[in-house]
Amino acid sequence: MTSDIGDNEVIIVGGGMVGATLACLLGQAGVPVMLLDAAASSVNAETAGRGPADLRVSALTPVSQRLLDGLDVWPSMRERRVTPYRRMRVWDGQGTGEVSFSADQAGLPVLGHIVENDVVVAALDARLAALPTVRRRFAARVAGLEMPDDDPVLCLENGERLRAPLVVAADGARSPLREMAGIETRSDDTGQVALVTSVRTERPHGGVARQAFLADGPLAFLPLTLEGDERHCSIVWSTSPIEAERLAALSPASLGAELEAGIGACLGRVTPTDRAVCLPLAQRHAERYTLPGLALVGDAAHSIHPLAGQGANLGMMDVAVLAEELLSARRRGIALGDEAWLTRYARRRRGDNAAMLRLMDAFRLLFGTRHPALTLARNLGLSGVDRLGPVKRLLMQQASGQRGRLPAACR
Repeated sequence: MTSDIGDNEVIIVGGGMVGATLACLLGQAGVPVMLLDAAASSVNAETAGRGPADLRVSALTPVSQRLLDGLDVWPSMRERRVTPYRRMRVWDGQGTGEVSFSADQAGLPVLGHIVENDVVVAALDARLAALPTVRRRFAARVAGLEMPDDDPVLCLENGERLRAPLVVAADGARSPLREMAGIETRSDDTGQVALVTSVRTERPHGGVARQAFLADGPLAFLPLTLEGDERHCSIVWSTSPIEAERLAALSPASLGAELEAGIGACLGRVTPTDRAVCLPLAQRHAERYTLPGLALVGDAAHSIHPLAGQGANLGMMDVAVLAEELLSARRRGIALGDEAWLTRYARRRRGDNAAMLRLMDAFRLLFGTRHPALTLARNLGLSGVDRLGPVKRLLMQQASGQRGRLPAACR
């Protein structure tokens, strides 16, 4: 069967942080939205932000915080668990170069928050349930996409056909919807795998995010505060597949010793508190963000190396801009799937996303080299940045999301 075209103005495929945020932005403005999630159910609201930390975390900037606060989602997240960080330390594990950033230097209360992904989704779920124009469907897998001259049609695995003026792909880095639409991507295999786990440290993190650039890739200790205890961190170690496999096979005690050595023992003894999971890393950028009746957002449009923790924030900015453009079109009586109007979103986001992808690639290549001259240059560069106030302030503005023309929801 095919749903009545009047039922939905927008169908969003993908119920993670990015897709659910877009549904909130549109639903809050009274737009009829259907949110399709391939998962059988949402996160467990009873356990999200309670007890052991979720393995998947995001470093949300103050700009992303303002967006979620405007949706009345941030208070629920804060009640569950968010960890502010007020300082960042970045150093070269193969040399002496180091740079540090502080919220005071940036003129901000905090540089950002480390938040477990299931905490964000649980808070968004609660908000969505209160929006009468948003319908959410779980276990809804898309099997096909038809792009006729009028509105696109989604074919679900159960045989159902759904039609709307606009379909939004928020279904991740390997986006099936993007592939069904025939949109190509430029891919860069980083040659690295992210080893992810959670640890307890001997000394408290003090609200500091730490990252050491080691011979095989960056090691990040992201601060987590569990029930008032600051001796917890989320680990993201980007390294070679062989090294990641070796690390994942170690006993907890041996892995803790490797992590302690990698971070220079600055937090004392390190004890893993969860399993170690290996996630492949690749940077992708879609050749285009829109087609008539279709828009890509978040990882479906671009996926980025996690060394700067910007992936979730770029996706949040995508949906804030897209929602702003869609609501503007709606007020003018323009069809939400109008390609000419959708390109306004693409123009506003593609350049910023491309610049961040290039920057992360440059960092990865620079810190991945073992050439003595380049090693010396990057150590001098890090130390030089640490002494140059204006340059540090510019970098902090970039890292906190204060780039270019912000959508109204993020100001």
